[in-house]
Amino acid sequence: MKFEDLEVWKRSSKLSVEIYKELSTLKDYGFKDQITRSGLSIPSNIAEGFGRVGDKEKRNFLNYSKGSCAELRTQIYIGIKIGYIPSSIGKTWIAETQEISAMLTGLMKYLSND
Repeated sequence: MKFEDLEVWKRSSKLSVEIYKELSTLKDYGFKDQITRSGLSIPSNIAEGFGRVGDKEKRNFLNYSKGSCAELRTQIYIGIKIGYIPSSIGKTWIAETQEISAMLTGLMKYLSND
């Protein structure tokens, strides 16, 4: 199984790209750096996990991705409240992070059963 074939990797990569594009002109570089790093960590950790040999290592990196997903969701909530992220876009991103998190949980369970 290649990470590029995983729907969760595709969706988290797409979300990361959307965040970079939406916040490209944001002048608060600290916030922008933090939120883009969180978003980028999700697909990156999936890829790193699938570059490992054992399922236990894969699950560890998927768990890191899930943590980054929660971190990202928190930053989106804050970004909406401080006016950096339009509410409609933020709500879409929040829903996407919730779905990605659920997909990661399912994939970890699948790897536990192999």
